[in-house]
Amino acid sequence: MLTLYDCSTAPSPRRARMTLAEKGIAHETVEIDLRKGEQMSESYRKINPGCTVPALQTEDGHVMTENAEILAYLEAEYPDTPLTGTTPMEKAAIAKWNWKMEMEGLLAIAEALRNASPAMKDRALPGPRNYVQIPELAERGQKKIAAFFEDLDARLQTSEYVAGDSYSVADITATIVVDFAKWVKAAPKEDQTALLAWHKRMQERPSYSL
Repeated sequence: MLTLYDCSTAPSPRRARMTLAEKGIAHETVEIDLRKGEQMSESYRKINPGCTVPALQTEDGHVMTENAEILAYLEAEYPDTPLTGTTPMEKAAIAKWNWKMEMEGLLAIAEALRNASPAMKDRALPGPRNYVQIPELAERGQKKIAAFFEDLDARLQTSEYVAGDSYSVADITATIVVDFAKWVKAAPKEDQTALLAWHKRMQERPSYSL
């Protein structure tokens, strides 16, 4: 059985958790408490030297440590309920929109959070090395989050789901972005009705509460 090294309070492992749930894949879970720094422990470094979560371990001991890697494996090994499309054009569109959700959404929030939070002093980037905070990046991150919500609302005015006509990994990533933004006191505006309606529909999916 697969083993997911998880942290129930963090956004990155939630992406893997939701992917597993949407595909209905049974797995074991090992909780890694980031607040206690368990990701930096010697025992976890043996699992993932990069000191990040999620990590997904197969029954034969192979470990995957990036969401993109985990998604690619799960799509190939468990093709039922595809989350990256079935036709060439669907796959291209989903890859595009998932990338935009990551680079324009998740990265903006990470910049705002990790460069401003006192708890992350000298931990401006995840991983085994320490990096000092850059306050200007936090300010830029907040501006990028606002722009991201504007762009996503415009997209959802003409598309039922983020990448097209069906639910995909792009919706998973976008869901994480909207919820993660609360960590930096950001949220969609009341007049971004398409985005808010989409998010309400996402909350109705069983995987949302995981």
